[in-house]
Amino acid sequence: MPEVTKPAPTFTVRRAQTSDVPWIKELVEPLVQRRILLGKELVVFYEAVQEFYIALDDEGNRIGCGALHVFWDDLGEVRTLAVADDWLGKGVGHALLEAVELEARRLGLTRLFCLTFEVGFFERNGFKASPLGLVDPDVYSELVRSPDDGVAEFLDLARVKQNTLGNTRMLKHLTS
Repeated sequence: MPEVTKPAPTFTVRRAQTSDVPWIKELVEPLVQRRILLGKELVVFYEAVQEFYIALDDEGNRIGCGALHVFWDDLGEVRTLAVADDWLGKGVGHALLEAVELEARRLGLTRLFCLTFEVGFFERNGFKASPLGLVDPDVYSELVRSPDDGVAEFLDLARVKQNTLGNTRMLKHLTS
């Protein structure tokens, strides 16, 4: 009997809208419970909605999200990259990461970092494990003033240690 191959599932990526925010929180909550992602209040997701991208399947169902958070003039963070279980391994995370990288370049960033347990995924996408010293002391002294838990996680501050144990700091240098 001839082998039948199914066409690869397709999806699109767009900027997030406020109506996506409750779904983002719902998607990431199991990852927060497993301490893979930092927990955030719904209001924080609304405040950052302009940082997010949403992946949609052909029927318009949300299947993934990812965000770009600018840290400094040359440095941004890939945040809250998550994909629905049924879509893992089908290129959704890669497409979301491409959207984030494109926006980072548009903004003039030259470096992207992430704090992750998904080391293999980020390595396949050009990231490399990196030490703490991603910013010089003057920038560090500015960043330490931020109330953002993601910034505290980046700086390896004690107040977020329970969420960062075992994750890997990874960096990618962007090219034009």
